[in-house]
Amino acid sequence: MALTDTGIKKAKATEKSYRMSDGGGLYLFVTPAGGKIWRWKYRHEGAEKLMTFGKYPDVSLALARERHAEARKLLSGGIDPMVERKAMKTAEKSAIEDSFQSVSTLWLEHWKEGKSPRHADYVARRVETDIIPCLGARPIAEIEAPEVVAMAKAIEQRGARDIAKRALETTGQIFRFAIAHGYAKRNPASEIKPSDILKTSPKINYARIDAKELPTLLRAIEVYQGKHITRLALKLMAMTFVRTSELIGARWSEFDLKERRWNIPAERMKMRTPHIVPLAKQVLEILEILRTLTGTSEWLFPGDRSDKKPISNNTILKSLERMGFKGRMTGHGFRGLASTILHEKGYAHEHIELQLAHSPRNAVSAAYNHALYLEPRGRMMQDWADYLEQSQRGAKVLSIRGDVA
Repeated sequence: MALTDTGIKKAKATEKSYRMSDGGGLYLFVTPAGGKIWRWKYRHEGAEKLMTFGKYPDVSLALARERHAEARKLLSGGIDPMVERKAMKTAEKSAIEDSFQSVSTLWLEHWKEGKSPRHADYVARRVETDIIPCLGARPIAEIEAPEVVAMAKAIEQRGARDIAKRALETTGQIFRFAIAHGYAKRNPASEIKPSDILKTSPKINYARIDAKELPTLLRAIEVYQGKHITRLALKLMAMTFVRTSELIGARWSEFDLKERRWNIPAERMKMRTPHIVPLAKQVLEILEILRTLTGTSEWLFPGDRSDKKPISNNTILKSLERMGFKGRMTGHGFRGLASTILHEKGYAHEHIELQLAHSPRNAVSAAYNHALYLEPRGRMMQDWADYLEQSQRGAKVLSIRGDVA
């Protein structure tokens, strides 16, 4: 008689194992320990075979019969069901190992060497959130350009155009890794330019005052009624024109006062290459004052609540707003002012660009160039500090002159 779920549930273990037949060679094997295993005995090319379909109740009676019927159909066609199942499992395993998701995991492990934990974690989350849902399950060697386009467009549609662009870049990196390690033969992401599929982002113009308003701003900073550390941060930003993130994350360990250099490590730079800021004598004076205020902290500008973290990104912007420059000046504006004025005064374009850390994308060139022209850059930075000092005092501004040597 055919088995029933009620009969299977009532089956008890005995001292010896026994079988409960369902017909057609399918039976439930009951062990002394109480286990119940679906088995099927069949013959293929004269040899007796035994195939299992899983354990009850994980595999129900209905599912066991379904698997049994599929196996018998293969057998009737001259195919050994167990050989076919093994081949399918091998193919499935291979598909998983060669999937975009698996290769992206291998790439991430390789790529993150030398990267800051924060940056590596950000990229890993972006891959997991934005790329894997679209491409993860696909064999990487079978992915075509339209699938990559669909992934980028899906990100753009939620209003994250910049993330869509970065997702394309990351996808291209993963494919290059796949090609190098034999998982794929081509990179469909390289066939696509962001401008081909993504809307053009409006250029961001950071608010900044005109050069003629600079003396007014410098005097406002000098008499700033807020925290003394914030006032010094503003002065340091004006004289070094580094990015806001580079300023607030400054550590005392990065400064070589003897050599009059601020050595910002690659992991803190936007272009991921080290950067040197020659220090003018006015900057050294600011650092001397700061040392008495924050020298016991790791940071030049520790936060108010804890010296374990630096001040926030908004500290500079909010202080400028309090001084009446809301919507007219940002931390980034100091960079634009320095670039404009120094170019107008005749300083070499390459010196200014290197000091702004507008390094080339090529990693080798960037790593080399960060230390180029240090002597003339040092003179330029001292001239710039002198220029700001004279402007703030309202005295006749020094006629700084570009050093073309």
